[in-house]
Amino acid sequence: MDTKIIGLASDHAGYALKQFVKQYLDEKGLEYKDYGTLTEESCNYATYGHLLARGIEEGEVYPGIAICGSGEGIAMTLNKHQKIRAGLCWIPEIAHLIRQHNNANVLVMPGRFIDTDMARRIMDEFFQTEFEGGRHQKRIDEMPVQ
Repeated sequence: MDTKIIGLASDHAGYALKQFVKQYLDEKGLEYKDYGTLTEESCNYATYGHLLARGIEEGEVYPGIAICGSGEGIAMTLNKHQKIRAGLCWIPEIAHLIRQHNNANVLVMPGRFIDTDMARRIMDEFFQTEFEGGRHQKRIDEMPVQ
């Protein structure tokens, strides 16, 4: 996967795991931009999901990683944007498929349901997997609402 600056977003429930994600990216020598939240104080996942989505749409960052408690809320927010394909992953096999078949541009993880070891394995798979194209591209082309 060709990466630029990786965009990050979380709510308070995803904050701790996002701090681990930053460590992981530092270890890999990958740059990132954190769109927030910057504390564990209660906040709304949508605020930061929209900021990350706009960063991807405007070409500031690619890809993105987003985290909230279940992963569902921030994934739903991200996927409201026409150019975003955010996939929720709790095991590496899902990360593989969202890249290979769906060309996901945002990896979403559930901060309250996975540990750092699983997050590392998921991110490794996400970053190592290329989009297969072919029949999958036709499906992706049908995703935007006309």
